[in-house]
Amino acid sequence: MRSTGRSRDMRTTGAKREVLISGASISGPTLAYWLHRSGFAVTVVEKAGALRGGGYPIDVRGTAIEVVRRMGILPRLRDAHIDSRRCTFLNADGGEVASVNPSAVAGSVEGQDLEVRRGDLAASLYALVRDDVEFLFGDSIDTLDQSGQGVDVTFHSGRRRTFDLVVGADGMHSHTRESLFGPEEQFHRYLGYCFAIFTLPNTFELSHELVMWNTPGKAAALYAVGDNDELHAFLNFHRPEPPFDALRNPDAQRDLVATVFAGAGWEVPGLVDAMRDADDLFFDTAGQIRMPHWSSGRVALVGDAAYAPSFLTGQGSSLALVGAYMLAGALATNRDHTAAFAAYERDVREFVAMNQALVDNGAATLFPTTTRALEQRNTMLRNLDTMPSTTARPAHSALALPEFAPMP
Repeated sequence: MRSTGRSRDMRTTGAKREVLISGASISGPTLAYWLHRSGFAVTVVEKAGALRGGGYPIDVRGTAIEVVRRMGILPRLRDAHIDSRRCTFLNADGGEVASVNPSAVAGSVEGQDLEVRRGDLAASLYALVRDDVEFLFGDSIDTLDQSGQGVDVTFHSGRRRTFDLVVGADGMHSHTRESLFGPEEQFHRYLGYCFAIFTLPNTFELSHELVMWNTPGKAAALYAVGDNDELHAFLNFHRPEPPFDALRNPDAQRDLVATVFAGAGWEVPGLVDAMRDADDLFFDTAGQIRMPHWSSGRVALVGDAAYAPSFLTGQGSSLALVGAYMLAGALATNRDHTAAFAAYERDVREFVAMNQALVDNGAATLFPTTTRALEQRNTMLRNLDTMPSTTARPAHSALALPEFAPMP
């Protein structure tokens, strides 16, 4: 285990509330930043041995733009903006269906919303807090005990500590949530798709663009986030029920994807071969986390752990940023954690619901499951030159961010 940032010996008994955050991706460091600004002593535990770099591109939109602006990292993220210039759709044989402006497909506001590598956003957030917050890399929470006046935490490393509050920011498959509320299945809303993401050499000479091949219920995409020699590959397919037997078995995942895409046209056979050799394969189901409550006692959840909207909405990172800001504000303005957690849920739940509802409102139309739906989508794409730059999804600006003053 590696520890960085503020030393544990700097704890001031009785003066600062100590908060443990599980997860150092997006919502965790964001929450840590705002809590530190408000006078909390913050520790972040992350099971990975170091900050995770790379990763697929993610969106920062609407309300989340204001969060990163207030954090002072908006200029850095604008410099890291991928600036995709073209999105080309192909038919079963690899022929071009349409080539459109990416903002028209993504529903983003051109010139305002951002798309960056996940690692670039994570690195920007970490740089803000690494000197002020204690990071415990290569460790994780094993057990939580709320029987006392705080939360007694036993870590996987064997160390034990007590915190005033604990926040799970550990993703859609949150161990913190499972420890507190039970198995994921009771909160998971499966959306009917599985996907595999990996990288491969850019032998296609793509630059700042996305190319997507579709047949009913299947999609393959190549994404060039710049002019470099690496591509992000994406294989997505419809499946009525989640393949539980493959979710924790990489070999089974590769076999499942290869079986689904057997006989596919275009460059798909080569992509399947590349997937088998990829050392960074990420496989999962498209789903949402929907919970009646995001806290219990002195433990709360934020980001995907509490309300993952799925990649189909393009809003996961933005929800993580906004949710972390709102939770920090609630804790800064309510010394009683019960009141703080109640305020957090009251102020954020409608925003979450609007974003999650984007799937029902058509956010999954890029991946039609029937021949008729695919024809309708292709007709729409052919008629779509661009969307007005002033048009955005309503959920992008659905939440006004309050100002909150740091507590003395």
